[in-house]
Amino acid sequence: MARVPAVFGGSLAQPQVQVNDVQAPRAARAAVRLEGVRKRFGEVVAVDGVDLDVTEGEFFSILGPSGSGKTTCLRMIAGFEAPTEGRVWLGGQDVSGLPPYERDVNTVFQDYALFPHMTVGENVEYGLRVKKVPREERTKRMADALRMVRLEGFDRRKPVQLSGGQRQRVALARALVNRPKVLLLDEPLGALDLKLRQAMQIELKQIQQQVGLTFIYVTHDQEEALTMSDRLAVMNAGRVEQVGTPVEVYEQPATDFVAGFIGVSNLLERGGRHFTVRPEKIRMLGEGEAPEPGAHVEGGTVRDVVYVGMVTRYVVELDDGGELAVISQNFESAEQVLQAKGRLVRLAWRPDQTVTVRQQTEGQPDEEGVGA
Repeated sequence: MARVPAVFGGSLAQPQVQVNDVQAPRAARAAVRLEGVRKRFGEVVAVDGVDLDVTEGEFFSILGPSGSGKTTCLRMIAGFEAPTEGRVWLGGQDVSGLPPYERDVNTVFQDYALFPHMTVGENVEYGLRVKKVPREERTKRMADALRMVRLEGFDRRKPVQLSGGQRQRVALARALVNRPKVLLLDEPLGALDLKLRQAMQIELKQIQQQVGLTFIYVTHDQEEALTMSDRLAVMNAGRVEQVGTPVEVYEQPATDFVAGFIGVSNLLERGGRHFTVRPEKIRMLGEGEAPEPGAHVEGGTVRDVVYVGMVTRYVVELDDGGELAVISQNFESAEQVLQAKGRLVRLAWRPDQTVTVRQQTEGQPDEEGVGA
């Protein structure tokens, strides 16, 4: 994240868009609620006083880097870990002390956890067999679940005969067939290649809307969270930095950490106040081009140009010190774009595109693998 010293005057010195944490209202029918949840592993605090409400029927993502506490939160909801302090509620019931099998949730893992010796149909039916559901109903629900994930006719195949995307669908069908109130997904698309992962993001969201279940999705991938979520929580160092819709979190980050973690951002600093402006909001003016009335304008020199197909990323060293990242759509040829290095330019953006953020409070770093 680019840092710029106190070189800005004019409109930037005036109060800009002041953003506070976007907190979810207390839902009348919260499917999941975490109240003051804290989790310690020895001396390490993996989750530090988390409060979250997830509404029934919502696709809610918990997003953060490795060690942020997101997976630990999911494991406490599932019952695989017990909170050191605080409470976990499911559908209005305090389940903090209940084992996993007494909670009306199912979990889909990244490694699928399919039984290799069983067929697809047997894998999907497994939970129903454990619950002693009659065979006729098991068969019908298994077929319905496979149809939902577009795997009709695959029930007699073994997992080894499937692609990675198909195995992920089987794992999803096995979870859905139990009709849980809440489905927990722990980075389930992490092992898939980019194009398949992008396709599965759309499918997951469509399935969630079709079945109307509450999905809680853990990921470190910002695109996944922005693509699928109704709302998301951004975690860092065991704490929730911000909760909001994808648009709220991206366009109005509450802290400098959120601004830097979600996409790319420029951090501006003046008089102890911190601001951020997204690189795609900055316009590189053409020769003789006038900026919009009231726009903030900076002069500089292009120091780096990275062509990435649809867009080009520029690093511009400002005349008064510091540098800004700029992302522009490619309307010119690649040859013309790459010739920009070393060019004197003027940058402009509107005052309302500058957002005030809180500076992140440094948290205690987690041990490797703890609090993921």
